[in-house]
Amino acid sequence: MPFAVEGSIDVLLADSSPLQLQLLTSALRRRPEFNLLACPLNLESILETLTPTSCKVVVLAMNHQPDGIHLDLLRRLHVAHPQVAKVLLLDNCDCVTAVKAFRSGARGLFCLADSHFRALCKCIQVVHRGEIWASAGQIGYLVDVMSQVPSLRVVNSLGGKLLTPREEQVVALVAEGLPNREIAHELDLSEHTVKKYLLRIFDKVGISTRVELVLYAMTHGE
Repeated sequence: MPFAVEGSIDVLLADSSPLQLQLLTSALRRRPEFNLLACPLNLESILETLTPTSCKVVVLAMNHQPDGIHLDLLRRLHVAHPQVAKVLLLDNCDCVTAVKAFRSGARGLFCLADSHFRALCKCIQVVHRGEIWASAGQIGYLVDVMSQVPSLRVVNSLGGKLLTPREEQVVALVAEGLPNREIAHELDLSEHTVKKYLLRIFDKVGISTRVELVLYAMTHGE
């Protein structure tokens, strides 16, 4: 490995494909702005290589992995090293996957099929500065999701839905601690209508207080 220049970014690259790992490692090590380490794409190898001072950015090449597997690895890595910026390399990334990835701790999403190598280098530098790397479409979808009224799916012991979508929104806002007046404002309803929703929810669930509703939602909500 060439000596790192002053001010270079310490980067860990992990990939499940030995050939792609070799190619990406070779390409990134030619860049003087990076001080690169590499390892296979599994949590044990990553944690063995990664120390609190060894790397500032982790690049996870997950284009060969199913979504559920790479998001679980990402979440566990983020819990262990929340201070390290994480970039996912993917073949493609739809908006739903983007939301799940950012919720799991990603700071950048990079689609290998849509961009060139220089853009990947820029992506690493951007997340190292504490910024986000995502497409305009992904950012727009994230904003839309954040602006939606939350809902909490409440189910019975068999997994069946107990409440209507509007009732689920009321439960979610109650669980967040909002009083009836704020719930009414959030949902563009009257306070009287919110009270009617709550009475109907209490009857369906078999409870009688807001505290019981919050506890029920915590144990039966999805």
